[in-house]
Amino acid sequence: METMNQNILDILNFRHACKGFDPEKTVSKEDFETILEAARLSPTSFGFEPWNMIVVQDKELKEKLFPLAWGAQNSLKGGSHFVILLARKSGDLVYNAEYITHMMKEVHHFPDETAEFVRKAFKNFQENDFNLMENDRALFDWASKQTYIVLANMLTAAAFLGVDSCPIEGFDQAKVNELLVKEGLIDPKHFGVSVMAGFGYRAEAPRHEKSRQPISELVKWK
Repeated sequence: METMNQNILDILNFRHACKGFDPEKTVSKEDFETILEAARLSPTSFGFEPWNMIVVQDKELKEKLFPLAWGAQNSLKGGSHFVILLARKSGDLVYNAEYITHMMKEVHHFPDETAEFVRKAFKNFQENDFNLMENDRALFDWASKQTYIVLANMLTAAAFLGVDSCPIEGFDQAKVNELLVKEGLIDPKHFGVSVMAGFGYRAEAPRHEKSRQPISELVKWK
């Protein structure tokens, strides 16, 4: 057990925000499919999976993204794989939306009685528990939170496979959204850009060990 615990910590210490990827190294098809499967198996609130992903491989699209995403430039230049995580918009996420019905009926296969119970619970969650019905941005931000769970699982799965990664928020959200709409990659009624990540292999070892606050400053026991 101690060995397993240490293995987990070793993997998490291996993972870092890679600032320089080796352009000569490519993540294998099998490994990247495993990383994608880690994304698919990620938990989301109510199990409604309010996200999609674009795996960017096209060189011309990477060149168009480059000036719009300052935090992604190292990943776009040298990374093996580059992903953009999308969050669903409010029209898909209100409790009575067609997408919510689809998830309950076609994905979770809830019987009618169960679906009605879940819809009422989701309505109460949106209106009262989390106060998500104030405006469209509140629901989009709630969906974006789910993409960060997905992202974290991808980063951790990659580290277990010895694959480096870099989570990215350094981009002009409005301009990237505009580009993806223009390229026909997203419908702005349904999706917006949440976060990005690059995957590949480090060109050199990290310069510094991880800098984190001590656990005593982060965790309270009562």
